[in-house]
Amino acid sequence: MCGIVGLFLKNKSLESQLGALLTDMLITMTDRGPDSAGIAIYSDEVDGMAKLTVQSDTPDADFPDLADNVGTAIGAKVTTSVKDTHAVLSIPAQHFDAACAYLSENTPVRVMSRGEVLEIYKEVGLPKDVAARFEVSAMTGSHGIGHTRMATESAVTTMGAHPFNTGLDQCLVHNGSLSNHNSLRRKLRREGIHIETENDTEVGAAYLTWQMQNGATLGEALQSSLDDLDGFFTFVVGTKDGFGVVRDPIACKPAVMAETDDYVAFGSEYRALVNLPGIEDARVWEPEPATVYFWSHNAAPTATEKAA
Repeated sequence: MCGIVGLFLKNKSLESQLGALLTDMLITMTDRGPDSAGIAIYSDEVDGMAKLTVQSDTPDADFPDLADNVGTAIGAKVTTSVKDTHAVLSIPAQHFDAACAYLSENTPVRVMSRGEVLEIYKEVGLPKDVAARFEVSAMTGSHGIGHTRMATESAVTTMGAHPFNTGLDQCLVHNGSLSNHNSLRRKLRREGIHIETENDTEVGAAYLTWQMQNGATLGEALQSSLDDLDGFFTFVVGTKDGFGVVRDPIACKPAVMAETDDYVAFGSEYRALVNLPGIEDARVWEPEPATVYFWSHNAAPTATEKAA
């Protein structure tokens, strides 16, 4: 099962509505995934700063002094914005790696996302409850993706929830199952890619990160996944300026897309899209098997690459 939603805004005037639109889409997919939920928001960039979104099971104990402790350790001013069990640390970009190392070695918090614009919020629970805890409906941004999980492998935990972030400003949600994730996980770890959980979706995310670190674009990385990943899958991927979709050659998992002059939207089912503005005039289609779809704010509005 599992439900996926995604929204890529072409019209900047809609950016104040991104969180509210994604929240509605996410909640609609509850019966596809009631175990946990998560959402990734691509918000405004602040020059010279980077973001770390972290999670704690004991936020009242871990968050009050976190920014000061990190700032003291790296010798720079760090600010924090707390939302329930998550906090977003804003860190001068030149100190970003040092801050990541400090958190890993000296604190119990867990990193949910890294990047200049990406924030990820995810927890165990019903999508409506998770969205309410983090006030997702009030969030703004240019694009975002979300996931509702029905666990069919690995435990129902915060770290097992989607989206997964394995590269700067890159994240992925997944519906399906990968059969070669164990061997691929070992290979990627040997290549220096950090993988924290046993979830096969994180391996998919890490694979794309590895491809892009070796010079591939997101579209090229998604194309390569059709050859290198075994199993059945629908991926929706976000990057700092882009949004991509790919289904495996069999494409047994449901998926629907809609596009207008204002946005591109993805849902596991059409009912996730019915409340979007102007949906009655959208071009609606089922993404083709073994086909990469990609949109970028820094390129032509749409690009589609058919697999060889």
